[in-house]
Amino acid sequence: MRFLLLLMILGFTLGTLEVPAWMGGHHSLVGVLEVSAQKVPNARALGIPLQGEPGLNNAITDVVGVEVGHTTIIEGQGPLIVGQGPIRTGVTAILPRGRESGDSTFAAWFSLNGNGEMTGTTWIEHSGLLEGPILITNTHSVGVVRDAVIAWQLDRNPSFLWALPVVAETYDGSLNDINGFHVTAEHAFAALDGARSGPVEQGAVGGGTGMRCHGFKGGIGSSSRRVGDYTIGILVQCNQGSRSDLRVAGVPVGEMLPEPSACYADRSIPPELRRSGVRWCDEGEDAAGKMEPIPEGAGSIIIVLATDAPLLPTQIKRLVTRTTMGLARIGGMGYNGSGDIFIGFTTANRSAAAERSTVAGLEMLPNDRLNPFISASVHATEEAILNAMLAAETLTGINGYTVPALPHDRLTEIMQRMFGGFRDLR
Repeated sequence: MRFLLLLMILGFTLGTLEVPAWMGGHHSLVGVLEVSAQKVPNARALGIPLQGEPGLNNAITDVVGVEVGHTTIIEGQGPLIVGQGPIRTGVTAILPRGRESGDSTFAAWFSLNGNGEMTGTTWIEHSGLLEGPILITNTHSVGVVRDAVIAWQLDRNPSFLWALPVVAETYDGSLNDINGFHVTAEHAFAALDGARSGPVEQGAVGGGTGMRCHGFKGGIGSSSRRVGDYTIGILVQCNQGSRSDLRVAGVPVGEMLPEPSACYADRSIPPELRRSGVRWCDEGEDAAGKMEPIPEGAGSIIIVLATDAPLLPTQIKRLVTRTTMGLARIGGMGYNGSGDIFIGFTTANRSAAAERSTVAGLEMLPNDRLNPFISASVHATEEAILNAMLAAETLTGINGYTVPALPHDRLTEIMQRMFGGFRDLR
């Protein structure tokens, strides 16, 4: 099944296209993209045995008030011409209290490996407060997106005095003209203005458009877990990991799926623009030679945790650090070249988080009740990363370089061999 996603840009005016409800979520698309859709969009629909009870949408937006928006920029094909394309990038926005409120939330952050960037974290470390949205984009667009957040906040509140926006990144230069600086303030505005509650579109969208994960196409993924009356929600932008490290429900899937490998789709690309050892897409896997060495596990992941449980910043940090275990369960190692940076917030204690002058009362869960939230954070992170890969489609970018999707049929076959009737284990 194929469908065409279109958006026209006229002059300097950014147009937007509302994504139908059946696609899940809202985002703006720039350029023209033909997508070959896989039939099943997520891990649970495939019947993969996963722990914990998800919320209604199995997404970070199951935490009431949280909204997510994407701007996806896909233009051009063929050889890389810096400043012209091809372009495979975008922006994702997470608004803790939605578009209608800029009230602060209690928050915390953590860096597993710091070969990456997340702005605004110094103040979060000292204040325990997140004072605006979280945006994710590519490595070389952090600055323009950060400035756009300030302009967006000022436009909505003329008395607005200052901000230290939170903008995080992962590197999409394998597929995208990253040095062409194609992300603009208008793209960030579109992601912020288009943020909605409900289903979150996942895969090669928004900031995750040009990302790869464990040797397959990656991007944006989300999941949630119910913990009594509360919810833990996770959103990731995954761009990390080696194929051989990939695990699904404990099964070493990456070692069992050496194929399909990355390939070049355009035979007109001159040799000097191709990496040695990468096959042509119309050749068999045996045509691939020994690839040029890549730093083991090179790549990054951004993890955003949301909850409505009444937690203090120190407790939120404990949950944020535990997302590393969800990352490890799927094969993330926090290698030297990886930028693994995580942030979390709670929508609880709204008046206390917003208070600036008087003594404020608040609620908190005792530490002895944190264990279910810890396990929920681990399991939702693991599933969010898997959902990012399962939702993403094969994508061709600069110089015809093509990153394959994680094949649903072969994954299902492997899991059935390992678990037998694994659909009954959910």
